[in-house]
Amino acid sequence: MEAIKVKDNRRKVKGLLIAFLGACCLLLGSATPVKAQDQDMEQLILDIQKLDQFKSILTDMEKGYADLSAGYGVVKGIAQGNFNLHEVFLDGLYLVSPVVRQYVRVADILTAEERILSEYKTAYSRFAASNKFNPHELDYLLSVYNQLTKLALQNVTNLLNVMTDSKLRMSDAERLAAIDRIYRDTGDKLTFLESFNRKTMMLQMQRTKEQNENQTLKNLYGQ
Repeated sequence: MEAIKVKDNRRKVKGLLIAFLGACCLLLGSATPVKAQDQDMEQLILDIQKLDQFKSILTDMEKGYADLSAGYGVVKGIAQGNFNLHEVFLDGLYLVSPVVRQYVRVADILTAEERILSEYKTAYSRFAASNKFNPHELDYLLSVYNQLTKLALQNVTNLLNVMTDSKLRMSDAERLAAIDRIYRDTGDKLTFLESFNRKTMMLQMQRTKEQNENQTLKNLYGQ
């Protein structure tokens, strides 16, 4: 019974297929007069499809451009923000912090500079009044003192630049290092001045001794 039902179903399906093919043949036969219209419709459909594709492409391009512009805006904003922060940081380097202002070496430098000016004036006045140096020697002493004073005053100028707002763009560490260099250089100049004055004083004392000995000999021999 099952086999008979399967065969009947196959016959029905086969009959339907034959009927469908027959109908298709009739439609094709009757469609010949409107073939040109069908071609126009097909072309119109293709044109519409192409237009839709083109619109889709334009939409994608517009979205891509918007994304690109947004991304550029973000990057530009970040870059501008970084630049502003960098500018604020750099401007901050023009300001002298309390740490730098209160650095102990600053007072030490000023004290050393004061000693240089005071000692050179005192020493030169003493040497000039001793009558143990001729004019040429006094000019030499004065030239040494003037050069030393000039360099010492340059150290003061450098210190003021480091310690003054809006003069130099430096970090605290750089300012402290600069102050240390000025301190060492000023100390070297003070050490040189003290050594120079001691040697000059020894020369003055030697000449004074020789002069006294000569005077003693003169007194002994009644000359």
